[in-house]
Amino acid sequence: MNRVFYSICIFLSLFSNLLFAQEKGEKEVVIYQININSEINATSHIHLSKGLKEANAMNADAILLHLNTYGGTLVDADSMRTAILYNPVPVYVFIDNNAASAGALIAIACKKIYMREGSSIGAATVVDGGSGEAMPDKYQSYMRSIIRATAESHGKKVIINGKDTIYEWIRDPKIAEAMVDGRITIPNVVDSGKVLTLTAQEAVKLGFCDGIAESANEVITQYMGYKDYKLAEYKPTLLDNLKGFLMNPALQAVLIMIIIGGIYFEMQTPGASFPAIAAIGAAVLYFTPLYLDGLVQYWEIIVFLIGIVFVFLEIFVFPGFGISGILGILFLGVGLVFALLNNDYFSFKGVQTSDITRSLLTVLSGLIFGLVGVLWLSTRIGEKGMFRRVALITDLEHAGSVDPETYELVGKTGTAMTVLRPSGKIIIDNEMYDAVSNQGFIERGNNVIVVKFENMQLYVEKI
Repeated sequence: MNRVFYSICIFLSLFSNLLFAQEKGEKEVVIYQININSEINATSHIHLSKGLKEANAMNADAILLHLNTYGGTLVDADSMRTAILYNPVPVYVFIDNNAASAGALIAIACKKIYMREGSSIGAATVVDGGSGEAMPDKYQSYMRSIIRATAESHGKKVIINGKDTIYEWIRDPKIAEAMVDGRITIPNVVDSGKVLTLTAQEAVKLGFCDGIAESANEVITQYMGYKDYKLAEYKPTLLDNLKGFLMNPALQAVLIMIIIGGIYFEMQTPGASFPAIAAIGAAVLYFTPLYLDGLVQYWEIIVFLIGIVFVFLEIFVFPGFGISGILGILFLGVGLVFALLNNDYFSFKGVQTSDITRSLLTVLSGLIFGLVGVLWLSTRIGEKGMFRRVALITDLEHAGSVDPETYELVGKTGTAMTVLRPSGKIIIDNEMYDAVSNQGFIERGNNVIVVKFENMQLYVEKI
């Protein structure tokens, strides 16, 4: 009886193992490929992020990054290398021609690096996007630290040399740092004063390349070891490219400038429509791609709108720069900054320091240049300014019927009923008139004198 029982158990065990092996053999190997063949910017960041998300969702066995780039923005490259380092599915890279500057940082973050013969990696010095000149050392210091940390993240390998056990970096951090800093000297590798760039053969020798191949298929079959596999590839959509364009930090700063300028000029000329349309359009272009990307929450948009309300109160209800103005600027800034971060209310868990720095710089530059632009345009729009064509400059002194008493106001004195920034209201002989400051802003309660009447408008100066 026991023999029969044991025989049945052995049979069931063999049968279950056979079924498991068949199921395992039937599982199709999926390799997910993401192509980055352009400048590293917000668009390529979106492509990588969405590609990683899709690969993780389909339980891909590995991800192959097909890379060919001369570099790009540091903030996007830093976010991309972080996403690669912490992605649950391993990411391999095939450098098809160039992995320069920001591209080198992204490549070093990958688990394995493969290169086409004749390709190169390195030259990661931070440069000014406009002039091409090297940025100050504080920027280089940051780049040195993150590229060194990226190389270190791959750990060390054990080498048995006789009775000695030696631990060597899989990717030497000093070599990675030499790609940024020309002052680093490595014997037989790079002399002082030269930023390191490696060919495919040199990279193999120094451990920064795990194999040379002529195609992505060769990388997958020869080096990754998958003979039979299904290749899935990320296909960017028009919406992805549009989002990437609108999420460019430079464009976001410009949109903030338009928002600030539009709000200001609409307040100065209520009903003019164009400034309001420009501000609303810029706000929509600013928030929409961030909302679609899952960064913006409803409360952040509400905070932004509350800031606009406080600014309106400061201008029309409580003239003079006071609590409403400060709260308005604060709420506007918080709404704009938080919209750029993947935060959960005031929890910043998982938000990278580089993302916070980027959002603060973007918003602050937009606000500062917006305010400067408002002040500059205020002195240029009008009869003598370079933007005189956007204002009515035809001499209407004798057009239509004008109350003769209006001309008699020139030379009379009165009091500013509201703040003139530059337009507002004044009181002369207990009568209220619309007026424009001829020289800077005039605070409420200041005594003014009418200096001229042109284009159906009174112009005043502070006494």
